[in-house]
Amino acid sequence: MVVVERAEVFLDMDRVTYERRRALRYRMRFLERVRLGTPYPEVVDRVREVVRRPALAGRCTLVMDATGVGAPVLDLLRKANLGCGIAPVIMTGGERESHAGGLWYVPKRNLITGLQVMLEKRELGLPANLAGTRTLMKEMAEMEERMTGRGGASFGAWREGQHDDLVIAAALACWRARWKAGGIWGTRSLGLW
Repeated sequence: MVVVERAEVFLDMDRVTYERRRALRYRMRFLERVRLGTPYPEVVDRVREVVRRPALAGRCTLVMDATGVGAPVLDLLRKANLGCGIAPVIMTGGERESHAGGLWYVPKRNLITGLQVMLEKRELGLPANLAGTRTLMKEMAEMEERMTGRGGASFGAWREGQHDDLVIAAALACWRARWKAGGIWGTRSLGLW
């Protein structure tokens, strides 16, 4: 699980128009790997616990990987009364994002490279003292791109014992945070943890 905070900050004054310049800032505020093999109902309980914290309650959107076994988990999350919107994403090997039937179809390449670019450009604050930061950086270093038999690209951690769970969670959270959606983003810090 990953929480990314998006805030609009005011910069210096434009000396020609006398308008305050604005910029978006993103900061990772929470990282947690749910233990592998955790039963889905327990995962849903943990998600509910996190999204109902006072700083997040009613101010967040849950983005979840609905690929593969994600459909039953999505059903459990929808029934869990989380108090937030849910944006289910099916990761594809395609070229474009699309939305149909309440699901987002997003190329995995776009998710991973979007996260990489945000980190490289220093658009995403990633505190070194945040629990899980080292694990996320290790997973990022182990991500590989491989060419498929059809000439496409596939991203993942390919060696046995490697995981990409936090990378996927962070990429999904950053993908959603970059949307230009009004009404759910504030200008004050969430003040999480």
